[in-house]
Amino acid sequence: MTAVASDRRVRAASLAELRAGGRQVVHLDGHVVCLFAEGEEVFAVDNRCPHMGFPLHRGSVCDGILTCHWHHARFDLATGGTFDQFADELRRFPVSVEGDDVLVDLSPPNDPAAHQRKRLQDGLERDIPLVLAKAAIALLEADPSGAEIFRAGLEFGVARRGGGWFRGLTTLTCFMNLTPRLDAPERAAALYQGLADVAMDSAGDVPRFPLEPLPGRVPGPARLAAWFRRFVEVRDAEGAERALVSAVRGGATPAELADMLFAAATDHRYLDGGHTLDFVNKALEALDTAGWEHAEAVLGSLPAQLAGAERMEESNAWRNPVDLVRLLEATFGELPAALESRSSHRWDGRATLVGTVLDAEADEIAGALLSALRDGATEVELASAVTYAAARRIARFPTSNEFGDWDTALHTFTFANAVEQGLRRSPSPELVRGVFDAAMSVHLDRFLNVPARRLPNPEPGADPDALLAELPALLDRQQQVDEARQLAASFLGAGGDPQRLVAALGAALVREDRNFHTIQCVEAAARQHELLSGTDDAALPLVAAAGYLAAHATTNRSQRQTFEIARRLHRGEQLYEDVD
Repeated sequence: MTAVASDRRVRAASLAELRAGGRQVVHLDGHVVCLFAEGEEVFAVDNRCPHMGFPLHRGSVCDGILTCHWHHARFDLATGGTFDQFADELRRFPVSVEGDDVLVDLSPPNDPAAHQRKRLQDGLERDIPLVLAKAAIALLEADPSGAEIFRAGLEFGVARRGGGWFRGLTTLTCFMNLTPRLDAPERAAALYQGLADVAMDSAGDVPRFPLEPLPGRVPGPARLAAWFRRFVEVRDAEGAERALVSAVRGGATPAELADMLFAAATDHRYLDGGHTLDFVNKALEALDTAGWEHAEAVLGSLPAQLAGAERMEESNAWRNPVDLVRLLEATFGELPAALESRSSHRWDGRATLVGTVLDAEADEIAGALLSALRDGATEVELASAVTYAAARRIARFPTSNEFGDWDTALHTFTFANAVEQGLRRSPSPELVRGVFDAAMSVHLDRFLNVPARRLPNPEPGADPDALLAELPALLDRQQQVDEARQLAASFLGAGGDPQRLVAALGAALVREDRNFHTIQCVEAAARQHELLSGTDDAALPLVAAAGYLAAHATTNRSQRQTFEIARRLHRGEQLYEDVD
């Protein structure tokens, strides 16, 4: 059928023919439109169901409601409004009739980005992954930085999850940190997975009702910090939250707020297996991206975790056969003097300290850390050495261990990385205690490297392009841990661009179903590699991440399937081919 232009309208059909058939599919300037004749009225709608693209001319109309029979989404034919939020509003086109001519207005919709912002909220509130995927794809085109999408997920998560900051918001922040390092086609997939984890983590939970700051003129940051730590000490989450948000409203600087949080997170040993301090660090990183004007809401979500976390003073592993808690408390008594008497000479004991942390007994490790500080090591240098030691535990992890032991080594690495990032942000004597905690956790993990896997040597003459092309197929098979480590080492040893390897690991990560710890591992390894760039140690974090990712692949990849459906719909592809 030939479309005839008439102002902003096109002739779509003969009214007589349409009434005779009741419905008719027409192709108009790239649009596939379904016309319906209902009573005295004529309606024109996009023939693709907005849910998953099923041809709506195969649906049914009853009492003014059009039903798609693929997933039974229902639409008001007159307005296009849906009764099922897993779908979307059905695009309808204004219709006019002149004699026997049915004319359809093909003017583009107003502000599609605004519609997708609304749908993003719908997907978060109702935990609908396909809706989130569609919104992420569309909104990333409008804002390639992803900051708008990230802020929406962050604001929803801190307001909606009654238990405060947890896995979903950490996943979202990890993916936002990775997004600039990914190839463009994978960025929307990463943000979609982060949004979907926030929605799932919040689903069914009571909302969080934030506390207001103290009224009137509030005390200074130092007193509020002391109160905050006292309230966390006695597990009073509400008192801690009010002290914290009062500090924010009172004008405390980002550094003062970070010090307040990190001090409370290291007043006890290795809170909640390392997660709590990592959550604090990720919340601060989230504010770096979203803007510190969100500090009150974001930081207010942390006290519940800080106050409720398990303390390793309560754990047998940290008390027997060696009382690590008592050892650390004695060591912390010497810490101020070690920092005060620090040498002004450049410290060059990194390799020796890494070996001590990996192989020595607990008291020797504590002594070596104090000696490193006295010998001139900065807080960040000390933390970096311990983080590297933790990464070696993963890089040399043998597959003869129980599968769940991967998480034990991972927790140490991400905790150590968070301590290091915190010290880079604002070095404080209180947070230095976290370096000692991380070192003790590396020590406790020592038997997870018995027998330790040999670190791979780069293969001579390797082709970086061929290796990178091989990675997806390698990760299509389970338990290719040694092979993935070897591939990463050979790629880097052959002079391959590390950023290409990071992007490839990120692409492999987002095609798997979400695994919180694998996401943490890849994100922390990418950060550590960049911090160690130009040194002999730079390759190891990526080798570790490749092995960890291989250990946790392949999955059902159902979440990637959802994303690919959304991407095909966004491109205008047909998911359903009508053989007729």
